[in-house]
Amino acid sequence: GKESRLFYFFEALHHESAVTWQVTRAQFDLMLIEHAADEGADVFQETQIKRVLFDGNRAYGVEALMKDGSVVEFNAPVVVDATGQSAMLSNKFGWRVRDPKLKKAVLYSYFKGAHREPDLNGGATLVLRTPKGSNGWFWYIPLENDITSVGVVADPEYLVKGRGQDLAKIFHEEIEKVESCRRRVGNATRVDKIYSILDYSYRSTNCAGDGFVLIGDAYGFLDPIYSSGVLLAMKMAELAADRIHEAFANNDFSAARLGSHQAKLDNGIESMRKLVYAFYNEGFSFSQFLQKYPEQRVNIITLLMGNVFKEGVDDIYGPMADFAIIPPPLYEQLNGEKVTL
Repeated sequence: GKESRLFYFFEALHHESAVTWQVTRAQFDLMLIEHAADEGADVFQETQIKRVLFDGNRAYGVEALMKDGSVVEFNAPVVVDATGQSAMLSNKFGWRVRDPKLKKAVLYSYFKGAHREPDLNGGATLVLRTPKGSNGWFWYIPLENDITSVGVVADPEYLVKGRGQDLAKIFHEEIEKVESCRRRVGNATRVDKIYSILDYSYRSTNCAGDGFVLIGDAYGFLDPIYSSGVLLAMKMAELAADRIHEAFANNDFSAARLGSHQAKLDNGIESMRKLVYAFYNEGFSFSQFLQKYPEQRVNIITLLMGNVFKEGVDDIYGPMADFAIIPPPLYEQLNGEKVTL
């Protein structure tokens, strides 16, 4: 129920990229696909990939159901799996493992006329804690046209178990429990339905195979608390593009070549994952942590702005262990036992 502590990116980075924008995902995604087309990609919308084609263990293309109902085969030296949380190839090979402590339920919707903070904070993402025992939080994200995205994330046993099927009733009951959220939406109008997600954090044990590479949620999904999904997806795409370029240059489309960035990728994801675990520790407070270790403020901001690959940023977790349980890497945490979805 307490107000968010504000962390400004420009405190840690004096650069134009310290300024960020809230974007409507449908518009952002359209910008990306139109840019790809402008750069020469052939784009097929309303097209379903039925399966990835393999010669033994090596991918060589895909079979697609086209908009007109025809089935077309596309061949390529490299297939990039960007199938999101359906994670087509990770599931095919049994590579997907879930994080046992990051299973959450989510309810969210959109409001018009909700409160906006004055001045610099008007576009800020707010994180508002739910009551003790729920182990959850509200997001409060201002968008364009006076629309605000509001969502609640909590343990499924708390949020949905035994509370019936009326999601709007549950959602508004949770808003009433958090004064800082109730006050902000009190004079607003909900302009969309209630959406629900059962949220699993997971990762693939491999990011590539012979002739294919996984990016975005097809490789892994991390809890949305720090809005890291798009950042990690774009970074994975950048790393994968470099590996694909090298594969063509060396005529080597092996798993070893296409997946040679996995250690770097996992290290970055683990940096963010540790901060997620700290947040969900009952009673953890950034304010209390910074009162004892004020010199770590820049490292916190560096992580929150997504610079998870910066050398030394993990130094924060030694001091933070005084306040929260910091997990080992996911694969170690599972103690070698594969937990599949």
